[in-house]
Amino acid sequence: MNPFALLAPLFLALEVWQLVLSERYLGVKQIRVNADPRALPMAGWMAAGWAGGLLAYYVWMFTLLLHPVGRAQGVVLLVVTALGYAVRTTCSLKWVLVVLTFEGSVRIGMLISLFGSTWRRLMM
Repeated sequence: MNPFALLAPLFLALEVWQLVLSERYLGVKQIRVNADPRALPMAGWMAAGWAGGLLAYYVWMFTLLLHPVGRAQGVVLLVVTALGYAVRTTCSLKWVLVVLTFEGSVRIGMLISLFGSTWRRLMM
């Protein structure tokens, strides 16, 4: 069993939080008023928590590659993250939320898959 895979529920919560924040800062209301999300106020603790969570998430994705259980999910998580980042940097602000939502849904699916496979291994 991969001990790193036990952290999947934590990163699932981070992923859901990220989708909620994305809607808040890049959502339909912000697009209608043509607001720049970088100019919107964000609490310092929230920005630090988000940045720290993302850093821990990326490190965790790479640690999944060290063990056979969860390696496939780790590869998919890393590839989807890299592709999503590449697409987000080239698309307009209107499409960023769409890309983030699609990216998040794939990552959430992989996290649920990882949690399920880890749970099955624990129950054996």
